[in-house]
This record gives sequence, C-alpha cells and structure tokens, in this order.
Amino acid sequence: MREKLEQIKLEAMKRIEASDALDKLKDIQVAYLGKKGELTSVMKNMKNVAPEERPQFGQMVNEARTAIENKIEEVRKTLAAAALEKRLNDEVIDVTLPAERSVIGHSHPNTVALEELERIFVGMGYEVVEGPEIEYDYYNFEALNIPANHPAKDEQDTFYITNDILLRTQTSSVQARIMEKGELPIRVIAPGRVFRSDEVDATHSPSFHQVEGLVIDKNITFADLKGTLAQFAKELFGENTKVKFRPHHFPFTEPSAEVDVSCFKCGGKGCRFCKGSGWIEILGCGMVHPRVLKMSGIDPEKYTGFAFGIGLERIALLKYEIDDMRLLYENDERFLKQF
Repeated sequence: MREKLEQIKLEAMKRIEASDALDKLKDIQVAYLGKKGELTSVMKNMKNVAPEERPQFGQMVNEARTAIENKIEEVRKTLAAAALEKRLNDEVIDVTLPAERSVIGHSHPNTVALEELERIFVGMGYEVVEGPEIEYDYYNFEALNIPANHPAKDEQDTFYITNDILLRTQTSSVQARIMEKGELPIRVIAPGRVFRSDEVDATHSPSFHQVEGLVIDKNITFADLKGTLAQFAKELFGENTKVKFRPHHFPFTEPSAEVDVSCFKCGGKGCRFCKGSGWIEILGCGMVHPRVLKMSGIDPEKYTGFAFGIGLERIALLKYEIDDMRLLYENDERFLKQF
C-alpha cells in the first residue's frame, strides 16, 4: 500500500507539471483528489492495513494529498498568469487606429411633425394627453353622439375585437374620457395612433395618426376656434398663411367645418401642389355638440367648447412635400435620410 501510494503521488506530480491548460489541471485534480479519485480509493482500503500501522499510513496519505494540492495550486497560478497575459496581448487597443463610424439615427418625419404641433399648442397653454388604442365602443362612438345605426360603426370601417371593444377609429375617444372626469376648464391635445379598415394607397392606410384638440370653458365661441386655428396655421406654415372655413358635418360637433389653408408654395395663386385652387385642406373642427357635453356630465347651459382633429401624416406630407403616404412606413433609408 505504501508503494502504491508513492507511485500515485509521483504520477500525479508528472501530470500536473505537464499540464498546459487550466481545464486539464481541473481534470487531474478530479482524477486524484475527487470522490472517485486515486487517493480516495486508497483511503477506502485503510481497513486492510494493520491497526498499528494505520496512523502512519493515514499521515502518508494526508502528506501526499497536501503535496498534490500545493503543486496544483502552484501550476494553476502560473497558467492563470499566462492566460491573462495572452488575453491582454490579444486585446490590446491601438489608439492610433481610426475609430469605427457610428451611424446615428434621427427623428422620423411623423415625429418631427408631431413635435412641431405639440410645441405650437403647448405654447398656447394646451396639455398633451393620451388614451388607449384598444377602446370601448361607448367612448369611440356613443359618447360622441354616434348612435348604433350610424354608418361610421359599419364593420367595413372599424376593426372590432368584440361587440363592445374595438381598435379606436379616432382620437376623439380621448376627449370623451377627459370630459367625463369633469375637471374644468379643459384645454388639451391628444395625439395617437388610430385604425380604420382602409385600402392602402398614396393617401390612405389602415393605421395612421391623429391629433385631437379640445377646449371646454365658459363663453367659448366659434370665434375662439377660428382664432386658434389661424394662429396654428401661421406658426406651422408661415406668417402669411390664411385660413378658410367650409361648412361640414361631424356627429360630435355643431356647427362643424373643414379648414383650408392658403397654399404655402404659391401663396394662393394656384399651382400643382394645391391643384390650382390656391387652398389646401388640413383638418376638421367644430363646436362640441351640446349632447356630447351632456353625456359627459357637463352642463351645456354653462359651458361650451370646440374640438378639432388633425391628421398627423397629412401635416407631414404637406410640410415636407411628400406625395405618397406609403413612403412614411416603408423604412427606406434613402427616403428617411432626407429628413
């Protein structure tokens, strides 16, 4: 047993000295010192050693174990130092070499247009609010004076999830939620994504963005609406921009109007951009319908208000003279880099 123990020790030392990698060293440690290792097997045979020789034999086993452990630790430190030096040499950075160019992105045309709209209206004292894209039928239609039999509720125009839940078709649903809170006066804009079952073409998409504006207070008149939108148009398109209101119909406003601005390309003289008319349609608006106020818990005898809805993509198309709405969503870097 003594000879076998000495032989195991010598073999272990030779293998450790010959080891050239940390993982190999780990395998040697397991082979000799592990639960099923050589030294452990020798210890299990101690019962075959004469009782008077066991203390001396146990001491020899412990000395062999200590010698192997010390040798392993010595070689491990040497190998670890060599590995670190190699890694540092391999990863050396030459500061004289040119750095890799980082391609920095920039805001999308829609984002730029939205930031401009928010800047204008926040400057007028408006607050920016948001609402859910997945909406209840009540807020999207009924609270806005759109009854169950209204054409706008036809499934051809609206994406329904259930009978009562849908993808909102307009950010006007946010105005119903804001009015319902009853915190007056109200002066907000609500930008967001909306969804309609439209075919994709140069001017339509099943998913686009709107910016809803709402003001509710005492003594609000149509003159306030006209002044607000006139100022908005001047800020967005230039100081010489004029506005024109045309009668229209929206279920949630009365009276209602569509708003045109004088063509900022030709100054109203008529050109290809405005199709020779001198005017460009930009939004719809009107005075909030008394019934809408009443359904939201606001007394129409004491309070009045106006609302307007701006198509964000339309503003981006006009501002940057883009003739196809699809370009905004195709992620073509050749197009986006122009902005």
